[in-house]
This record gives sequence, C-alpha cells and structure tokens, in this order.
Amino acid sequence: MVVLNRIYTKTGDDGTTALGSGERRPKYDLRIEAYGTVDETNAAIGVVRLHTNDMPEFDAMLGRIQNDLFDLGADLAVPEREGKAERLRVVASQVERLEHDIDALNDKLAPLTSFVLPGGTPAAAHLHVARTICRRAERVMVELAAQPNESVGSAGIQYMNRLSDFLFVASRAANHNGAGDVLWVPGQNR
Repeated sequence: MVVLNRIYTKTGDDGTTALGSGERRPKYDLRIEAYGTVDETNAAIGVVRLHTNDMPEFDAMLGRIQNDLFDLGADLAVPEREGKAERLRVVASQVERLEHDIDALNDKLAPLTSFVLPGGTPAAAHLHVARTICRRAERVMVELAAQPNESVGSAGIQYMNRLSDFLFVASRAANHNGAGDVLWVPGQNR
C-alpha cells in the first residue's frame, strides 16, 4: 500500500527526481518523460469521465484503463535490472482485455467511409485528445526502449498501442455509435 504523509519533499529542487528504485535522474530524462506522458494520458481520460455519467459500462472500461495506466507508470518508474526482484509490470492479459473492449465497442459501429475529425460530443472530443497524448506516450516509450542500458517491457508498449486504438473506437462509440462522427472531406475548402 502507498502512504503519502508529506506531499512536498524539496528533493526535486535541484532538477532531479527519484525513480521507484531510488535512483535519481534529471527531470528531463527520457524515462521521466515516458511515465509523465502516461500520467498525462491518464489525466485526459479523467476529463473524459466527466462526460460518461450516462454510460456506466463505458465509464467502467475507462476506470479500468486509468488503473492500468498507474500500473504502467509504476512499471516505467522501476527499470528492469538483471538480478533484481520483479516489480509491478504490465502484462499480456491487460493488453488482451483492451482488445476485448475494442472489439465489444467496434461491433456496434458502422464501417468508416472516411477519416474521422476530432469532435462530436464532449466525450468524443476529449477521447481524441487522450488518444493523441497516448500516441505521444507510446513514441516516448519506444524511444526509451531504443536507448542503450534502458528497457521497457514489451507489454507496456503494446498496451499503449492498443489504448490509442481503444480511444479512437471509444470516440466513435461516444458519438452515438458513429452517427455523430465528424468525417474528413478531402479538399473541401479549396
């Protein structure tokens, strides 16, 4: 269990922050950027949930995702090191659950005839914002994984890839199952 008795510690005043392992890194470190952007994704989903009061099943999916994103933040905050005890990691079953949720939402949608512009209902518009933040988090995680002496669990990267797909499908679901989608019309304003 996490216990937070004191919110400010002043230890970050020198421009560093502690990983879950206790190691200190500069606040601009790519690992910090990765879990910070995952946190930003989570916050954007929190805003979406302000608009899902009338959709309890949908809101429950988003709640599970928010918890998973905290798991991912914990995963990223403790780099994998050989010989060290295993910490909380995102696992394949979390990715599979997202795939199941994507399929459940997508089954109710008509096929797309064009790309979708961000918009429609407030929930759908905020889901698009969350999707773009999620894509950025995924890019940062992939960049981190490509660095020498750094590791990122493959399930975590897969999770973020599926999450962006989920957020896209969820935006269509929040747009009255696609009926309220705002479609791109190529060259419309020429």
